[in-house]
Amino acid sequence: MSLTTKQVNVGGVTIGGGAPIRIQSMNNTRTSDVKATLDQIFRLKDAGCDITRVAVPDQAAADALREITKASPIPVVADIHFDYRLAIAAARNGAAKIRINPGNIGGPDKVRQVVEVCKEIGIPIRVGVNSGSCEKALVDKYGGVCAQALCESARGAVKLLEDEGFEDVVISIKSSSPKLTIETYRTLSSECNYPLHVGVTEAGTVKEGIVKSAVGIGTLLAEGIGDTIRVSLTDDPTEEVYAAISILKALGLKTGGIDFVSCPTCGRTQVPLIELANKVEEKIMRLPYNIKVAVMGCPVNGPGEAREADIGLAGGRDEFLLFKKGKTVGKIIAKDVDAAVDEFVAEVIRVGEQKDKTD
Repeated sequence: MSLTTKQVNVGGVTIGGGAPIRIQSMNNTRTSDVKATLDQIFRLKDAGCDITRVAVPDQAAADALREITKASPIPVVADIHFDYRLAIAAARNGAAKIRINPGNIGGPDKVRQVVEVCKEIGIPIRVGVNSGSCEKALVDKYGGVCAQALCESARGAVKLLEDEGFEDVVISIKSSSPKLTIETYRTLSSECNYPLHVGVTEAGTVKEGIVKSAVGIGTLLAEGIGDTIRVSLTDDPTEEVYAAISILKALGLKTGGIDFVSCPTCGRTQVPLIELANKVEEKIMRLPYNIKVAVMGCPVNGPGEAREADIGLAGGRDEFLLFKKGKTVGKIIAKDVDAAVDEFVAEVIRVGEQKDKTD
C-alpha cells in the first residue's frame, strides 16, 4: 500500500492513502448483454476482484450500465474512448468511476462537460495513458516512446482535469514492456500524489503474461508504488484475479487462503512429482482455509524445507509421507497419484476446518 498518495473512493472501495492494494479486472463480455456481464461480474467477485471495468463503445452499452450497476456486487468502471457523450451517459447510469484519456475525448470543452457531471455525481476519473497511443508530438520530442514521454502525456491529461478544479483522479500509465512500465511508474510516483493503477498492458497469455506482470507489478509494489493493480491476460478475466492475488500474497501484501509451495524435481525424486503437485494445486487453491500446504519430492529435505507448512506431503519410493509443521505424522500409501491426491486433499480440508475452529 502507498501511504503517500491521496485517497479516492470508487463506489465504496477506497484506493490509495493507506488502503489495501485493490485488485481490478475487466469484463470481456459485450456490456450491452446485461445477463452475461453480470454473470461474469459475480464470478470475478467470487474470485477476489474488488473493482471491474466494462467497455462502453456505444449507447447500448451505456444504457445497459443502468441495470448492471444496480445489480453488481462490486463497483463498475466505465471504459470510454473518443466520445464524451458516452462518458456522461455512463456516469449518469451508475458507473463508479470513468476511465478516459482526456487527450482523445474531444478537446477541453468536452473534457469540461465530463468533469462537470462527475463532480455533480461525485465519482472519480481515471486517466489512462498507454505506450501504444502516446501522442506523436511527444514520441518525436523524445525520439520514441519512453518514460519521459509517457509521464508528460499523463501530466498533460491530468492538467486538463485540474484546470477544471477536478482532482478526484486515479492515473494509469501502462506499457507492454515490464521494464518501461517500471521506469514510467517510478518517474510518475515522484511527480504526483494521485493514486496509481499499475499493470503491464497486453502482457499476453497466462504463461508469459503472468511472468511479465509479476516482474512489472511486483517490482513496483515491492518499492511501495501502486494502489490498485490489474494483471492483463489473454484469458478468462478470473485468471487475472487469481494471478493478482498470487502476486500480492508473494509480497506479503495479502493474507488468507491457501499458500501452496512445492519443490523442484531432482534425481532423488521417486514419485511423479510434477503431476502430483499440479493436481494438488488444482484441487486446493480455491479452498477458503488460511493454511500453508507443501508438496515435496522426497523425504530427505522435504519436511525440513517446508517446516512452516501446516500440512505437507513428501514422496518416497511408492509411498507418500504426511507431515505437519515439518514433522512426519503418518504415512499415506497410494497405488497411484490420483488416490494419493484425493487422500491428501481430504487431510488438507481436515486441517483447514480444525484451524478455522481454533482461530
